[in-house]
Amino acid sequence: MKPERSSKPADRELAEVVAYHQGDMEAAIGTLLEDIRHLRQQLALAEGAMSRGITRGRPSYDRD
Repeated sequence: MKPERSSKPADRELAEVVAYHQGDMEAAIGTLLEDIRHLRQQLALAEGAMSRGITRGRPSYDRD
């Protein structure tokens, strides 16, 4: 019997993250939050490396 496939790619990704943490949702959320912090830090470094002419203002790190 084949496992049922999720209809959305995000559902599959969520299942993979939870499976990686052996079903521990708190560990999965913690890892994702660490990833977010790391990516925000990388965005800040990239912003510092770009000239103001390229960015046309300050980018927002939050979703609107």
